[in-house]
Amino acid sequence: MRNMDKKSIEKTLFGTDGIRGKYGEYPLTEINLILLGNSIALWAKEKYGNNPKALIGFDTRVSSIHACLYISLGLKLDGVKTYNSHMMPTPAIAHLVQHDKRFDFGIIITASHNPYQDNGIKIVDKTGKISKADEKKITRFFDNESEILDVSEEAQETYINTITGYFDKDFLKNTKVILDCAHGATYTVAPRIFEQLGAQVITIANKPDGKNINENCGSTHPQTLQKAVLEHKADIGFAFDGDGDRIVAVSKDGQIKDGDDILCLLSEHPLYKSQKNIVGTIMSNYGLEIHLNSKNKILIRTDVGDKHVSKKMREKNLLLGGEQSGHIVLGDYLNLGDGIFTALRILEAIQATGNNNFETFKKCPQTNINIPVERKKDLSVSPFSDIITEHKNMLQEGRVIVRYSGTQNLLRVTVEAEDKTVAKDMCVNISNKLEKELSS
Repeated sequence: MRNMDKKSIEKTLFGTDGIRGKYGEYPLTEINLILLGNSIALWAKEKYGNNPKALIGFDTRVSSIHACLYISLGLKLDGVKTYNSHMMPTPAIAHLVQHDKRFDFGIIITASHNPYQDNGIKIVDKTGKISKADEKKITRFFDNESEILDVSEEAQETYINTITGYFDKDFLKNTKVILDCAHGATYTVAPRIFEQLGAQVITIANKPDGKNINENCGSTHPQTLQKAVLEHKADIGFAFDGDGDRIVAVSKDGQIKDGDDILCLLSEHPLYKSQKNIVGTIMSNYGLEIHLNSKNKILIRTDVGDKHVSKKMREKNLLLGGEQSGHIVLGDYLNLGDGIFTALRILEAIQATGNNNFETFKKCPQTNINIPVERKKDLSVSPFSDIITEHKNMLQEGRVIVRYSGTQNLLRVTVEAEDKTVAKDMCVNISNKLEKELSS
């Protein structure tokens, strides 16, 4: 963070009638309002004692209630007891502060006669509006509070040097790579890392505007990357998500490779080939389990979520695990996913095995149905458990997975079978029966 865009604090923080400016711009940004609340708290404790009490109110402009919340948070973080009068005229706040012993001072969120886009802060105590000396003191506290050191350049260089230190210099020479950065956090570091290791890099979705993150790009929309890989005749493509912990790949012939494919490929990487146990989740494709079994390896399943994968890996002292969604955890590097690092390990595995086409395993056909529910009933009791057990027993080869969404009022039903028609028919059948019972 860059010093909060601070400019001549002594001149700009307080004007002729408090603090005033365009809401959302310095000093009326969310973080600065919290810091300002904290600075007012420090001033109040020095002036009124260790347990100051504030009355806060605001006018009708659209930003006032938000500004009030941020200021209040800053006050509370430093021990000021805050009373909220909600929408009140400035004179009413001033009168209450002067005549009610409960309050040491008052804060009014207002820009007075300015248009609604502006906002501001007036501070009063029992003598009226606070003095210039008080304003300067609050300003000095704010100046100190907002001194956040900018280490962005140092942090970026450290990250780049850390990752590249794991790999041979120029090991990507003569490799053309497409990087889809999802207009997210990898858009500057990812191309630099791949180029530093010798790759010819073409970067897409690398122009974030604050709103386009993950929009028709990245790991959740790999079709964009797929098109670019084929168009540029690249050796491989990688799509990250907004924060860079997920990855989806596209092979040179345009095949989209999810987290299951990546686990399969990495299981042959020289660093992980000796691992007999690999961690996936209940959503990992049954075909991956069959493939690993054929290699005398075991797929250990956890609940959905990379935190569960990481936990199991630590418990079992394992090096390789991940989710179908593209969270890949490599225990020799980090206990959570890093899309950039995983991409480089993938390229190492391809070179070591000669698997240039990124061939993995035959996926079992999978059918998914989401059932909206008003209430999440216990699936471990009858009749739900009976329906689920009945269908699991009917399926000779494959899996039936029934679980509630962790973020939505949905029951997710998944059926995997070696035959596509069997998977679809059974998924529809069990879903209909469960939906009927859930709605009764």
